[in-house]
Amino acid sequence: MAAVSLKNINRTYLKGEVKALQDINLEIKSGELFGLIGPDGAGKTTLFRILTTLLLPDSGKATVAGFDVVDNLWDIRKISGYMPGKFSLYQDLSIEENLNFFATVFNTTLEANYHLIEEIYVQIEPFKHRLAGDLSGGMKQKLALCCALIHEPEVLFLDEPTTGVDPVSRKEFWDMLDRLKARGITIIVSTPYMDEASRCDRIALMQNGEILEVDTLEGIIGRHSQNLYAVNGDNRYELMKAIRTYEGTLSCFAFGEESHVSLKLNEDANEGLKEHLLHLKHSGLAIKKIEPNIEDTFIKLMLEKATNV
Repeated sequence: MAAVSLKNINRTYLKGEVKALQDINLEIKSGELFGLIGPDGAGKTTLFRILTTLLLPDSGKATVAGFDVVDNLWDIRKISGYMPGKFSLYQDLSIEENLNFFATVFNTTLEANYHLIEEIYVQIEPFKHRLAGDLSGGMKQKLALCCALIHEPEVLFLDEPTTGVDPVSRKEFWDMLDRLKARGITIIVSTPYMDEASRCDRIALMQNGEILEVDTLEGIIGRHSQNLYAVNGDNRYELMKAIRTYEGTLSCFAFGEESHVSLKLNEDANEGLKEHLLHLKHSGLAIKKIEPNIEDTFIKLMLEKATNV
């Protein structure tokens, strides 16, 4: 049995004017660490709210651990843990008081299930009397995860858990998820950070309420080969505009200090494109062929989707 199953899920807002989810079909395996990858507005939070029984779909069928999100909401709430994107614990309660409250809600105690959260809790336990509202971003993150785990859920939903968190805390958080996965917990994480895709067993790329592709990171990148170059030079803004005027250019976007340029398959950037840029008096040019990463692939999929539409 799949841990999560979605069949033709649709959800709209504003009397159907805003299509938050469009015909979502997805199966997530039991024990999998699965990532929903996409920018703000892609539909990740709406999907999570449906799966955690906080929102009804307009149409379609969704199940969590075999329980239907409409007919068996109380069963799902017993076996699910949910960490929303916005810190939603009680700011005027201490770390310890928040944990005790959530344990009580699920008819358990902090002492009874301490082993479930010990590895995470020991990092914030020295500050257990500090109010949640006074915690740093990384400590809030760890407290929220403890509260989501206190009742030993089968499926854990984490909505953009690392947004606004420093890089060190982000890495520590994903290391913790790896160890939770080793216990057999199914973990579903949404994130706008493409680099976090490498930490997942499989990912779904989302944009505008649709799933563009589902597979392993390597599988998605491998299926979408590109004739890709990294281009740099003086006056980057004018350089990008010039690259986009070249007839062989499929796409050109800024990546750090470079521009990633996708060309038609028969094009060699060190010939046609370079001649084009030199003709337009661009200087300091550096052009090298590169392998696409997940960001490049995501942009390619978005452009293909837009073209088909």
